[in-house]
Amino acid sequence: MLLTGSLLAILLFWACRNDPSVAAGQVEQTTEASPARLRANVPRMQFDPLCPALITPVQLEGVATTLKLSDYFTDVAAIDSIAVPQGLALDRSANRSELSVRIVGDIGSLSVLSFFAGESRYDALLKRPNKRKVTLRLRDQGYREVALKGEMNSWNPADGQMKLNNGIWERTFEIMPGDYQYLFVVDGRELRDPKNPKTAPNGMGGTNSLLSLPKPDPLRLPSLYTNRFEGKAIEIGIPTAGKLIAFWENRQLEVTYHGNFGTVEIPDEAAELHRSYVRAYAQNEFGLSNDLLIPLDNGRVLDRPSQLSRLDPQAQIMYFVLIDRFNNGNPGNDDPLEDSRVSPLANYQGGDLAGITAKIRDGYFRSMNINSIWLSPITQNPSEAYQEYPEPRRWYSGYHGYWPVSSSRVDHRFGTERELIELVETAHEHGISLLLDYVCNHVHELHPIYREHPEWATRLDLPDGRKNLRLWDEERLTTWFDSFMPTLDLEDPQVVEVQSDSALYWVEKYYLDGYRHDATKHIPIEFWRELTRKLRSEVVLGQDRPVYQIGETYGGRELIASYIGTGLLDAQFDFPLYFDAREAFARPQSSFEALANSLLESFRYFGYHSSMGYISGNHDQPRFISLAGGDLSFDEDTREAGFARQVGVGDPVGYRRLQMLQAFNFCIPGVPVIYYGDEIGLPGAGDPDNRRMMRFDGWSEAEAQTKEIVEKLTELRRNRLSLIYGDTEILHVNDQTLAIARSYFGELTVVVFNKGGEEQTVRLHLPERFLGQDLRAQFGASLEGSYKEWSVTLPPNSFELLTN
Repeated sequence: MLLTGSLLAILLFWACRNDPSVAAGQVEQTTEASPARLRANVPRMQFDPLCPALITPVQLEGVATTLKLSDYFTDVAAIDSIAVPQGLALDRSANRSELSVRIVGDIGSLSVLSFFAGESRYDALLKRPNKRKVTLRLRDQGYREVALKGEMNSWNPADGQMKLNNGIWERTFEIMPGDYQYLFVVDGRELRDPKNPKTAPNGMGGTNSLLSLPKPDPLRLPSLYTNRFEGKAIEIGIPTAGKLIAFWENRQLEVTYHGNFGTVEIPDEAAELHRSYVRAYAQNEFGLSNDLLIPLDNGRVLDRPSQLSRLDPQAQIMYFVLIDRFNNGNPGNDDPLEDSRVSPLANYQGGDLAGITAKIRDGYFRSMNINSIWLSPITQNPSEAYQEYPEPRRWYSGYHGYWPVSSSRVDHRFGTERELIELVETAHEHGISLLLDYVCNHVHELHPIYREHPEWATRLDLPDGRKNLRLWDEERLTTWFDSFMPTLDLEDPQVVEVQSDSALYWVEKYYLDGYRHDATKHIPIEFWRELTRKLRSEVVLGQDRPVYQIGETYGGRELIASYIGTGLLDAQFDFPLYFDAREAFARPQSSFEALANSLLESFRYFGYHSSMGYISGNHDQPRFISLAGGDLSFDEDTREAGFARQVGVGDPVGYRRLQMLQAFNFCIPGVPVIYYGDEIGLPGAGDPDNRRMMRFDGWSEAEAQTKEIVEKLTELRRNRLSLIYGDTEILHVNDQTLAIARSYFGELTVVVFNKGGEEQTVRLHLPERFLGQDLRAQFGASLEGSYKEWSVTLPPNSFELLTN
């Protein structure tokens, strides 16, 4: 149902009143969205009304872990009993909505908690805590104050204050095995650990100290792969002995063992669901395996790409459109600011919703097999320039859409409500989902929310006299992005109610397919829990369709992962892996070994079959190709470079390095995301120079070749299930070369990279189950071998995909 009652009245009032953001004489054109029209190209899906989502594995924390049952169940009172595994005890709250899981004895690496609602059973996988205490120390040199900031505390020195004991500053953390970058903050000055020789690039031309906690030997861990299927039987390989735990949807399956294999049977009721999943995990005395995700199509293993649709999260190929800079489809709505203080880089350039619709219709997105478009924000922004608070205090327009002055109106420079509806209809007709970039964290000072309720904003002036501006980590949940953009207090229930309903309004009314959530880490988790609850009630169950939510969090993997799970967001962008990939592919001196370790680290936090986003770039980062080609330096101020000079590609090798980055993103698990222009190698410095107007013609030979390679990569991604649901294995890695295998039952794809400046031959030993199969090189590299060993010879700065 659409919003009703007082909130809808408030939204419409705000939309229709005399908004100071609307220029004199402009009239908002509105049209009632027709549910029948918008519904026409949205397939109906079936969901369990009590538990409509897969229950993601629960990572137990310390002695006791609290579970919010409303994350999993729409009616917590319906859960009448819970079966607890040995070594655990449960305490359920008086209102029955929370469950405390306590460790009271020995438990395995994996265990299963079962919930019962009448005759129905729902099983949740529990993972044993695996954190250990680590103390970091710094010898005193007469310091007044010392703190530690790093990936173990989300780079927040306020959460890393160190204590002085007998001439040594100390701080103890509980963290999981893995790699953690960090720095000491000594009397306000950043300092690497003088006693730790290990460092890692910080992505900005410098280095941080690196703490490495030993991880289990991968050769001793259980390793799973999809072996074969016949009818309802699925055979899973377990080369290293281990106990297999498998689920169909949220029900544990019985496993029968024979040699190094385990077999599970698909339940009969799976045939009643168009899409469901089998998931598998394993454990032995050394730790946990990789996980498997096997999609089912009406109760049978999905084995043809044609069975997939835009609604399958892992099958997305996403394209990020910054609306104002993409395509001008309706010059009649052009309205740049007439203000000499605003650089053309920071002013409106004419892109709009009609321009996106036109490019869908002319086949531009189809040429890259795009089935998911992320739209930058579309709500009304101010019609005047504003000056940034930090130096050099430049003036900007709101061309990007992140300064909302309305919660329910389409910005007149991007189009009308009618044009939005036309875009949604056209996208869905062409098999493309639309994700709306929505800003919940803050509003512009002209927004009626702030003008009428200034008390709903967080404080701008801190007790120590500082302005609470851009203190991204220290004041993560309260900091303002600028002095004219108040951050809303999303711990206030009133504000949560209004902002979550405002977000729901767009997806529910216009049949949008989900969100990219701006500034996710700056918003309390409880807000995301409430928004997800409303989406589940009003859209997933109310309109019988899924909603995909992906967040933006710059920080360590633990912080990123804390926002993901059943009842929260589906995914986030994996920025730690992006920065490591950027380092590996753009800088010749960097090693592929660091990238391989980073990929495995992401698997440990997000799983081997997540729908995390893997970007070629975005609107906040300098263009990859300008860094890779050397026309932009890692250690310069990339924003200032864009204002000071015309930044190009530099060395044409940048195109080949960009092509390698794209191939990496398209060959690892997750959702590959193309930032507009990266399909051709559009150059640029930092924001706003990284947001140049898109070019659709006049390409150079190198740009056209890059587009062709991206097209072929997307075609392979769309048509090879091994690249979507495949198991992942690193076959080979050294400083200059890397090979990754993806396999799904009998299908194998191997991607091989050479980042060196000379031709290199990489020898590959295939997994035993693929011995004797022929391989083909998709991009023309020299390939030799047979049976168990193959050699691929790669030119400098190139990649190859090998397929069976």
